[in-house]
Amino acid sequence: MFAIIKTGGKQYKVAKDEVIIVEKLDGEVGSTYSFDEVLMVDDNIGSPLVKGAKVTGEIMAQKKDDKVLVFKKRRRQNYRRLKGHRQQISIVKIKDIVAG
Repeated sequence: MFAIIKTGGKQYKVAKDEVIIVEKLDGEVGSTYSFDEVLMVDDNIGSPLVKGAKVTGEIMAQKKDDKVLVFKKRRRQNYRRLKGHRQQISIVKIKDIVAG
C-alpha cells in the first residue's frame, strides 16, 4: 500500500516503514506526526484530497541539510556574490497509512 502526501509545498510517494526527508515539521524527536493532506491512496485518487485518509509517521531527527551555494556574477562588471544556505529538515519514518 502506498500514498501520495503533500507537505512543505512538495509531494511525496510514501509506503509503510519508509524513511523520507521533508522540510522541517513542528514536533520533537520521537513524537508522531500526522499528514492530513493525502492526495492518493493506492488507486483512490482524491479531488483534491482523499476524504478521511491519514498518514502517520515518527520524527526520527531534526537537522540541517547540506549547504547550497548561491553564486551571482555579471560578466565584465567585477560583480560577484557568494551566499550559502542550509535548509532545516526532518527525517520521518512512515508508521501507518489509513485509507479513510
